[in-house]
Amino acid sequence: MGLRLYMDEHVPAAVTAALSMAGIDVLSVQQDGHVGESDAAVLARACELERVVVTQDEDFLRHAHAWQNAGRPFTGVIYAHQLRMTIGQFVADLHLLAVLAEPGELAQRVQYLPLR
Repeated sequence: MGLRLYMDEHVPAAVTAALSMAGIDVLSVQQDGHVGESDAAVLARACELERVVVTQDEDFLRHAHAWQNAGRPFTGVIYAHQLRMTIGQFVADLHLLAVLAEPGELAQRVQYLPLR
């Protein structure tokens, strides 16, 4: 079945477009009408939609870790540093995760990219 992704507003539109063209179930914060929301609100929205958040915002990690420490359930976060991956690598790693990971597999976790 694969992962359903929720792209934070910091993720380049090219990444979202490439994944969508490859048949990955991806929704951006922009498409969902939630631009400018707090990181906590984006994480809560992703949970509501049963999607894993994809972000390049280091500040977002604070919220994910706070939710982990509090035992608050969330659907998962995938994080890639803005300067440590090309868009092509970012797309390839997200595609691999989206296809191979099962829904719920990243729950309460932060997955750092690159995978290799």
